[in-house]
Amino acid sequence: MTASSHPPGRREDGPALALAGGTVNEGAVFRRGEVVDRPAPRNARALHAYLRALRERGFDGAPAPVALTADGREHLTFVAGDVALPPFPDWAMTDTALASVGRLLRRLHEASAAVRVDPQAQWPTELSDPEGGTMLCHNDVCPENVVFREGRAAALIDFDQAAPGRPLWDVAMTARYWVPMLDPVSAAALYPPNLDAPTRLRVLADGYGLSTEDRAQLPAVVEQVTEVCRAFVARRVAEDDPAFVRALAERGGWERWDRIQNWLADHRNTFTTALLRT
Repeated sequence: MTASSHPPGRREDGPALALAGGTVNEGAVFRRGEVVDRPAPRNARALHAYLRALRERGFDGAPAPVALTADGREHLTFVAGDVALPPFPDWAMTDTALASVGRLLRRLHEASAAVRVDPQAQWPTELSDPEGGTMLCHNDVCPENVVFREGRAAALIDFDQAAPGRPLWDVAMTARYWVPMLDPVSAAALYPPNLDAPTRLRVLADGYGLSTEDRAQLPAVVEQVTEVCRAFVARRVAEDDPAFVRALAERGGWERWDRIQNWLADHRNTFTTALLRT
């Protein structure tokens, strides 16, 4: 998916243009003029209040809410820029791009930390931090959800998985997609060749400005994130969700997940050393 930014009341007319990307909402997201028309999550009212609060605190790297419709859809501003879709292009996997993703995530967290979490909202739990937290995390900073301008990350879209958690959880989820924290065989299916995972994990941590304490914990949290992502896929496959059933089959089945998790455990010390070297 892709999204943009304008105050409510801007143009919503014109032909509907389907936006590529995504799995859960594949084929259901459209652009009409400067507005994105997409299925509304069940907590849309609380999520829209959160997005407005981010803007009030100076964070302009997210869509602005426009409206909720009677038929269960939401309108958000379209965020202009480039979004990397799989197989991911070289321009999106440079160290410059990766560091900028870290900086953008840090900016989001700094603004989000000042926003009160609505305790009554039904925040999704499928990809959220099992330890919880007092700040909303994005929880799905994959390449398809980052908008670039001139080779640098400028905005985040698709906040459907936003939920309370630790900032480190969000960094670990981002690392999983952007480093990527995948064994070489799995990474080769979607990413350019010869990406050095320990070095790129350090680039992301440096871009974010991760503390020494959090750097020491990050590899283990990446493993925890991977377990949660696997359980998420397992639930969707058990429900016979066609998109997830197809993706699992095309990407190597559960053997791939076993391989990824074993690789992460085997390289934990390597990642820690890269993160902590001076």
